[in-house]
Amino acid sequence: MATVSSFSSPSWPNPNPNSNSDHHSSTATTVDAGEDLASLLAPIKLTSAQPPQPQHTHEDGDDNVRDWLNQFLPDTEHPDPDRHDVTDPAPVTAPVYDGNLNSNVSNPNMNTPDLNRSISLLHVSFNQDHGCFACGINHGFRIYNCDPFREIFRRDFENGGGIGTVEMLFRCNILALVGGGSEPQYPPNKVMIWDDHKSRCIGELSFRSEVRGVRLRRDRIVVVLEQKILVYNFADLKLLHQIETFANPKGLCEVSQGSSNFVLVCPGLQKGQVRVEHYGLKKTKFILAHDSRIACFTLAQDGHIIATASSKGTLIRIFDTHDGTLLQEVRRGADRAEIYSLAFSSNIQWLAVSSDKGTVHVFNLKPGHGSQCIDKATESSNHNSSAHTSSSSLSFIKGVLPKYFSSEWSVAQFRLVEGSQYIVAFGHQKNTVVILGMDGSFYRCQFDPTTGGEMTQLEYRNFVKPEDSL
Repeated sequence: MATVSSFSSPSWPNPNPNSNSDHHSSTATTVDAGEDLASLLAPIKLTSAQPPQPQHTHEDGDDNVRDWLNQFLPDTEHPDPDRHDVTDPAPVTAPVYDGNLNSNVSNPNMNTPDLNRSISLLHVSFNQDHGCFACGINHGFRIYNCDPFREIFRRDFENGGGIGTVEMLFRCNILALVGGGSEPQYPPNKVMIWDDHKSRCIGELSFRSEVRGVRLRRDRIVVVLEQKILVYNFADLKLLHQIETFANPKGLCEVSQGSSNFVLVCPGLQKGQVRVEHYGLKKTKFILAHDSRIACFTLAQDGHIIATASSKGTLIRIFDTHDGTLLQEVRRGADRAEIYSLAFSSNIQWLAVSSDKGTVHVFNLKPGHGSQCIDKATESSNHNSSAHTSSSSLSFIKGVLPKYFSSEWSVAQFRLVEGSQYIVAFGHQKNTVVILGMDGSFYRCQFDPTTGGEMTQLEYRNFVKPEDSL
């Protein structure tokens, strides 16, 4: 899942996720008294309103909290001072209303939106199915629908605090927030679990270093730190797994969304390496994807294939996550570029790429990904049309001249302002892509899968400055 912001382990399974704690480790976990986060993700069911639950916090060493937590942690001879503290969550009925995010919740901590208020965009990201996107701004956050384009709701904080990360969970009322900007609403070392039906935070995860990213599933919360990734159970915020990584200032991490399998991809422990955790199979796979540092990657929704790009930004490689087989390699260009985002289409037929060069590329993916090696996939490409393969016209001299001349190029392109940051995803309508910019731009474009070439712009909006929309 693509995100862009303005600021920049042990073997599986880990028998004791709280051992070997360092300065990256989580130091405190808090949920509202009476809150069971599992009930928030229960099947949709309308119930009578519950009175607001008081929020309790605590200091490290709270005996009552630690005694309660001890029943969930392995016995150790010497208590770990860095273990996670959680307040006792009693069950409460608080259902999730998928597809009905409330836009009119009143709260004393909120201001009525001021249309003349200056806006600085700090973060933008798609939700898991690319049907919505969220943006963090210098005084709150906003949620938009992609097709048709419309603002679903906004939250403007009274004290003007900035939000540097907004992670949605499809279209439900639960979000993960991290403070950002010059005056953050929350400390940048905390993940706040926000319930938009209550219009307040119902839990938090605290760390000793800044949070670089957050990923959500209906059963897991994944927090990305500079050199560590922590996996929590959504129901009670219990720490399940820690993963050590190579330096990861961008917060790179992706998770599958299938209910039957949980796959997590993150940087490995060395340059150019990605690590794949198959939790259902209890299996870890390391893939040496590039010689240079990993700059970006994306994971298919089912967790079967991954696309990676290095800091060079010239080649995109597609791998099978189960055995690490290289399935396909495509070329963005010859010049170095910073890759901002990669995205698979829902049918795994197309791959979209955005970079600082100002062009969004769409590549055709060969059939049978996950079951064929790269050589077989290359052979099958001979039966495709020239627009589908977009191979160099000099491919007949493959093996004589450098690999560049036999590269696979993009089928379709869309030109943007060079140097700006954009992320891309495929739209819900056939052969469409949605592009979001850190300048507030929203584009919806369509490509021709047969003839390829320049995409057709279908729509443009500016969600930061609506008056600039065409």
